[in-house]
Amino acid sequence: MIRNYYKTALRSLLKHKAFTLINISGLAIGISAAMIIYLVVQYDFSFDKFHQDGDRIYRIVSNFNSKDLLGYNSGVPAPLGESVRAQVTGLEQAAPFFIFDHDAHISVPSSASNPLLLKKQNQIILADDAYFKLIRYQWLAGSQKNALAKPYQLVLTAARAQLLFPGINSANIIGKQVIYNDSLKVTVSGIVADLDQNTDFTFQDFISLSSADHNPGIQADYANKNWNNTSDVNQLFIKISKGSSLASVQKQVNAIYQSHSENRAGFKSQMFALQPLSDLHFDANYGNFNQRIANRKVLYSLLGVAAFLLLLGCINFINLTTAQSALRAKEIGVRKTIGGTRKQLISQFLTETFLLTTVATLLSAVMVYYLLKLFSGFIPTGITYSMLFTPGTGLFIILLLAGITSLSGLYPALVMSAYQPVQIIKNQRTVSGKGNTQYLRQGLTVVQFVIAQVFVMATLLVSNQIYYLLHKDLGFDKDAKLYLRTPYSQVNTNHQNVLLNKLKAIPQISLVSLGTDPPSSRGTMSTHMTYKDGKKETESIVYLKFGDENYFKLYGLQLLAGRSPEKRDTLKRIVINETFCKELGFRNPANAVGKMLGSNDTGKPVEIIGVVKDFHQLSLHAPIMPLALGYGDSPYRNMVVHIGLGKQMQGSSNWHEAIMEIEKVWKQVYSQEDFEYTFLDESVASYYTSEQNTGKLLNWATGLSVFISCLGLLGLAIHTTTQRTKEIGIRKVMGATIAQIVSMLSLDFVKLIILAFIIAAPIAWYALNQWLQNFAYHTSISFWLFAGTVVSTVLIALLSMSTQTLKAAMANPVKSLRSE
Repeated sequence: MIRNYYKTALRSLLKHKAFTLINISGLAIGISAAMIIYLVVQYDFSFDKFHQDGDRIYRIVSNFNSKDLLGYNSGVPAPLGESVRAQVTGLEQAAPFFIFDHDAHISVPSSASNPLLLKKQNQIILADDAYFKLIRYQWLAGSQKNALAKPYQLVLTAARAQLLFPGINSANIIGKQVIYNDSLKVTVSGIVADLDQNTDFTFQDFISLSSADHNPGIQADYANKNWNNTSDVNQLFIKISKGSSLASVQKQVNAIYQSHSENRAGFKSQMFALQPLSDLHFDANYGNFNQRIANRKVLYSLLGVAAFLLLLGCINFINLTTAQSALRAKEIGVRKTIGGTRKQLISQFLTETFLLTTVATLLSAVMVYYLLKLFSGFIPTGITYSMLFTPGTGLFIILLLAGITSLSGLYPALVMSAYQPVQIIKNQRTVSGKGNTQYLRQGLTVVQFVIAQVFVMATLLVSNQIYYLLHKDLGFDKDAKLYLRTPYSQVNTNHQNVLLNKLKAIPQISLVSLGTDPPSSRGTMSTHMTYKDGKKETESIVYLKFGDENYFKLYGLQLLAGRSPEKRDTLKRIVINETFCKELGFRNPANAVGKMLGSNDTGKPVEIIGVVKDFHQLSLHAPIMPLALGYGDSPYRNMVVHIGLGKQMQGSSNWHEAIMEIEKVWKQVYSQEDFEYTFLDESVASYYTSEQNTGKLLNWATGLSVFISCLGLLGLAIHTTTQRTKEIGIRKVMGATIAQIVSMLSLDFVKLIILAFIIAAPIAWYALNQWLQNFAYHTSISFWLFAGTVVSTVLIALLSMSTQTLKAAMANPVKSLRSE
């Protein structure tokens, strides 16, 4: 019996090739989208799920509150770790660790003429055995108990060990030496296996934490006792005891910090929170060690996109199948007349649906291979095509196949199997055009276009917001600017000055400056500052940037009062921005010049010498924060060379020649360092990679949803024109023109699209308004977005069904009336 069902189903599908192709196309689009989105969502939600008692592991993070402005930092003051370990109750483990240089050099002593040297390495931390009690690794050599117990000890992952000591087994690597940044010489004391599951803990080198107390080269960075300095290199993870109160632990941590205030500013505005391990991969406020951050809202939205595309495919299938029912009426009547039961007919139609869905699924599996390549810029790099054939994904596909078969095939099967054979044989054209089925088909079409129009409006707004983000005036000149970072490992101000002088001699360069980060950058430094006006004390969290006398000129920063910093100012005098000026209570910027501020960084008062017009220090997701700019006379090791190229240069060849000259100069000063540069406008654009990826995804989702919806509309047009053949013939005999017939047929469909728009508009407005709240600065939802949506969808719909309506309008009325 089942074999006969499949034979009959295959014959039916091959007989109606056009309907079969349309149905397979619609379902394949939805299924392939669902497969890819499942891989993305499953991948991101699998991060760090394997840790023992992971629900009790937390990271202590810093929150700053300056008036109505909020700041976040994933780090803590360096001395907090030991204090928490010694004083806080309710903890099972406390694991402080320090993230080493992001561009460290690693070398291995060797007698060979070309010893191994790795440049710009990261994933290096200073830790102790508590880290390995929190994050469990498999030990291949050495002992967890004493591998990091002494200064200058090193634990490596197996992958890093093989990179440094190729071909040597783990046991024989123990005792060998490794040198970091030419000054930190350590001895390998342990080898651990790489974590083989998805994790954000991708560190490969673990230097003993006590090394920071004994090595002058890193002591200032990683062993300082300054409670005022909060940096994301100082990480602190804890594991709370079973039954312990999170609120109690957090209160104790903040009490420790407050006890070290010594009446200094900043301690009131900085508070610590406990971030669950499960949030590490998703919280952009704190980050995950400079790695890719996933967004829960985006993942849930992706699930919604997949569900909508599948729903569109199923609705499309229902519409086309019920439209086709008139063509199959005689078959149904004959089968019932010779004894076929309704149960058998339902089984037959569900078998056809299952067979068609299976073909669509197989086609989708092939499409996924190419779609993963097409969306490689959007899809995480850890996702591969082979993941489609894992047991979990296989189960998902089976459930998907069963769900689509039931959702798509059950209603048409119930409707068509209920036809009465006498009525069918007497007049098969009318069997599917009466009753509630017609309204249901129209309702499904409305649902399709509600989804499609929401996608269209979302695409238009997201595109508009991306344009706004990339073209908004940020308060500084970002065009024709590039910057280089001097090597962190080479702390030599003479080298920096030599580089600057050589760059100034290059004709294509208009201006050069030395400082910290550009006006807008991902990296931030902050401190606490206070101002006393005699009546009250104002405490502020202030972002810091440093640059020499050319910094203001190069970036076109506009002074509202006072002057820009000069070399003689060092760190004693600063320029503040408008936001900081207003926070201090000065409406007139000139009134702030000459006032003194208390600084936690220097411990000495600093003078305000100028006020600069506000510019955006971060992306437009964040508000403009209070800012202080000082003279950048190499107060920090990692300095940035800012280069302004002459805007009069035209053509890519001139730019290329200028960059080649810059590279020559770089190699003359830093011969052992790789030459890397960044264009500022590209750096700013990279803030919005997520939005640009969302825009690309919406473009595809919109195109597919409109395409599937138009296929459904075509099915309804086929059904309607089939049912109204006699009416059309009579109208033509009575003198109706082709244009009048087309208008009559099209008007009913246009009404459905307009009804869909009335439903879609408020849904889209609410959803898009919520999305815009993610930006401190954003475009508005304007009238043209809605008008453009309804006009475009109506035009596309009319074009999609024009062939069918014209065919019906141009048909010979004599033939249609004779057949009736």
